[in-house]
Amino acid sequence: MTAQSQALLRRITADPAIFGGKPIVRGMRISVELVLSLLAQGESVDAILADYPDLEAEDVRACIAYAHAAIAHDTLVPVEVGQR
Repeated sequence: MTAQSQALLRRITADPAIFGGKPIVRGMRISVELVLSLLAQGESVDAILADYPDLEAEDVRACIAYAHAAIAHDTLVPVEVGQR
């Protein structure tokens, strides 16, 4: 892991009193999961920053770095999406 990635990851915290201890951005009530979900839905970083003015561009990068660190040494299992 690069020094830059480590610096970004310091922006990600966890507090058992906020979202049950899920990873959050800088102690705020903005979860890494939310930011990644917005990015996956095609939201631009600028749109996310406009909707969440307390976020900084580095926070979004930190969320991506966190996701990378979480899966860097794991194998992704394909998710099957079934129709009902």
